[in-house]
Formats: sequence, structure tokens, C-alpha cells
Amino acid sequence: MKLFSTLFASLFFLINMLEINQLHAQKYSNEFLSIGIGARAQGLGNSVVASIDDVTAGYWNPAGLAAISPDKGLQIGAMHSEWFAGVGKFDYIGLTLPFGNTNRRLGLSLIRFGIDDIPNTLSLYEDDGTVNYDNIVSFSAADYAFLTSFAQRLNSKENSDLLVGGNVKIVRRVIGTFANSWGFGVDLGAQYRIGKLRLGATARDITTTFNAWHVTFTDKEKDVLINTGNDLPDINSVEITKPQVLLGGAYTFAYKKLKFTPEVNLVATTDGKRNTLISADPISLDPSAGMEVSYNDFLFLRAGISQFQKEQNFDGSDFFTSRPALGIGLQLYSLRVDYAYTNLGDSQNRYSHVVSLQLDLKPKKKTVSGF
Repeated sequence: MKLFSTLFASLFFLINMLEINQLHAQKYSNEFLSIGIGARAQGLGNSVVASIDDVTAGYWNPAGLAAISPDKGLQIGAMHSEWFAGVGKFDYIGLTLPFGNTNRRLGLSLIRFGIDDIPNTLSLYEDDGTVNYDNIVSFSAADYAFLTSFAQRLNSKENSDLLVGGNVKIVRRVIGTFANSWGFGVDLGAQYRIGKLRLGATARDITTTFNAWHVTFTDKEKDVLINTGNDLPDINSVEITKPQVLLGGAYTFAYKKLKFTPEVNLVATTDGKRNTLISADPISLDPSAGMEVSYNDFLFLRAGISQFQKEQNFDGSDFFTSRPALGIGLQLYSLRVDYAYTNLGDSQNRYSHVVSLQLDLKPKKKTVSGF
């Protein structure tokens, strides 16, 4: 426990030092990386930092990759979901495989959030002022993130484990042919397991994630924007994502063939006052909670709640909204199928369907001739 407490203190000290030196960061930068991947996590209200132990740990807490048994070999995960009534597509694919040293694992993750088939009306008018609808073409606005993860089991005793891990991530954002950016960042994570208790921490963007934007409007497109009363964006700019810390605690207990795993998480953002349950400047706190019930490690039922936000009625009174979620999972030999049904947490009650798959490609057992 002393080693784990020291690790937590070090992470907070590092973030405080970074906070002092970042005065011009943009709020909600790279926010697509806060949505969360995997139907299991979505069904639990994204409360998985302490208990995550599959391929999606590369995103949630890279330390959790070290908890995957080497016997599972190569593990592959994929997810598809649609947001805002199908307008936005959110997809993920990842894999993890063990090193020769069974205490270490490598993970690779690719995430895409995009809105496709957006009509481009900048060329709607001809030079003589006539309208030509044939000039309308479509484009996509998409965000990509590629994560390379490494995890290791540092200390394993009879009743406890300490796992650590980290990510190096590359962020690519593209808006048609008009603008694009490259970004780079680093995440760190840790899990401590003692008996049935699991504790977890993830520090995201600890070095800050820098997105360098480049705008590529043509001269004709610039003229259209100016003539229609729009401001031209900066040709070159840098967007900075400030650090955030995710903390979690989970406890597992069993009754006959049923296993219960409740978990509570807390997200601490450092980019100023946000509309969260505990809102302050510069740090805001956003709690979440989830419960998973499994039967014989075959059927999984999940429920969670997250993203508590304050809204206002027409009469000026305040009320809180939240993002509820339900999920179900099936383990079919080496294949796990997960589904989640979750609300975006806004006043319009828009729900999304999330489906993900996970497959273990176990290595073949070596046979010794003569036996």
C-alpha cells in the first residue's frame, strides 16, 4: 500500500507542476477521447479504471493489460457505436499480446470518431452569382487516435499485485481538405489489487497533448467565407490538452455462481470550471458508478451512471441530468460479445447503441514427441 500511495502522490505532484506552466490551454480539447470505448465500459457508466483487465485497458488504464493471462495469447477487440441519432460514428479496434516475459504486455489501439457526408456549399454559387447544386460535394470531419501501450506486473505476492503501464498516443484530426492537425501525448496508469479489492489510477496527457493545426483554404474559399460574414481561422495554431486524473475503486464478491463487481470512479479535470457535479476552477470532479453481475462467467449484466450536469428550467430553477447506461455480455468460448444502451445525458434524451467484440487467439500447446 505504501508503494501505491507514493505512486498516487507522484502523479498528483506531476500534474500540479504541469498546471502551473499551462496558462493558454483550450478547454474540451480532444474531447472525443473522453467518450470511452468498449460496450462493457459504456454499460458500466465508464467506471472501469480499477477493474479493467482486457484489451480495452490500453485506453482506460494501460496497467490493466498486465492483468491479462499469458494463456489468452493475442487478444483482439473491436467496437462500433453511433452518436447523435446516427450522425456521428465512433469506432475502435485494438490488440494486445504478451512478451516472452509473461509479466509484460504490448497493446495497440486505433480510435476514430467522425461525421461523414457533410455537404460543402462553398462552391454553391458560380462566378456570375447563379446557383449550381452540382457543385456541392461532401466531406468528413474525423478525429483519429493511435495508442501504443506497454504494461508490466511489478510486484506479485500471494494476495496482492501491483501493475503499471503507459501510453504514447498520436492524434490526427482532419476537417475535409480545409484543416488538419497532428498531436502527441503520454498517459500513465497503475492498478493495485489486494484480495477482492482493486484500486486504479490513470493520468492522461501528463505531458499535455499538443495539436498543431494547419488550415488549407483556397483563395476562392477564403473569399466566400469573407463575403458571407465568416471569420477566417488562424492558418497555423496549437491546441493544448491539459492533464486529467481518473481514480477508481472496485470490490468483487460472489454468491454461489453469481459474481458482483461494483466500482466507483472519479475524473479530475484541470482545464478550468466545468459543468460537473463538483465544479471549481481550475479542478472539477466528475463521479461515476457501475455494477456488473456475472453468472458462471458466461452471462454478464451491467448498469451504470455518469456525467452529472446541472441544467436550468424555464423558471430559473436548477436540476441535474445524468447519463444512465445498461449493458449485457456473453462469453462464448474465446469470443465475448458485449452490448450497451446509453443516454448521452442531455435534455433531448438521445440514446445510442454500442456493440463490441473481443476474441482470444490462444497459442497452440507444444507437444513433445514420444508422449
